[in-house]
Amino acid sequence: MELQEMQATWTQMSQELEKQKTLTNELIIEMTHQRYRNKIGILSNYEGLCAIICFIDALLLIPQLQKMDTWYLLASGIFTVGYLVILPAIVLYSIYKLKTIDVLKNSYRELLVVYAKRKKRFLQIQQIGIGINFIFLAVSLPVVLKVFKDKDLFMDDSNILLWYVPIMAIFLFLFSRWGYGKYKNVVASANSILEELEEKERF
Repeated sequence: MELQEMQATWTQMSQELEKQKTLTNELIIEMTHQRYRNKIGILSNYEGLCAIICFIDALLLIPQLQKMDTWYLLASGIFTVGYLVILPAIVLYSIYKLKTIDVLKNSYRELLVVYAKRKKRFLQIQQIGIGINFIFLAVSLPVVLKVFKDKDLFMDDSNILLWYVPIMAIFLFLFSRWGYGKYKNVVASANSILEELEEKERF
């Protein structure tokens, strides 16, 4: 085989190998993108179910606002409805922003910057939500009593506040701590998936 033929053969093989490498990298990036979306999908599935429950509760509660015959009961009812609609919507939007990060179009550095910002915002919303949950726990109680038992908590001489709120607050604290820890693990796992792309960018 002449030198020119060998060079041509070598060039062709190099081109084919380069194409194969490019296709392999594209496939790996696509698979990484899908794995990332699946990981964030855990959050959207859980919060989506919770949001549906909250929205249904809000729709059922709105007609009951007419039963709130004092200003403080009406204020509690409006706050409760607002909580059931607004907070789940904000959480779902923050998850949507995480899920729609385009792994395919951004460079590795751009990807991590965008992800870090959206992850921080998501976790901040979760922290704020935990705080608001305790307010909701106290504010929704008079509404529930009025709707289901037609009683005004502030006029009733029962000691429900003495046992219900502390017990529910302890449960809410433990559940919120557990749930927040799980969410941190999910976003950390998603971050690890994205970090795998660093190796691909080096080559």
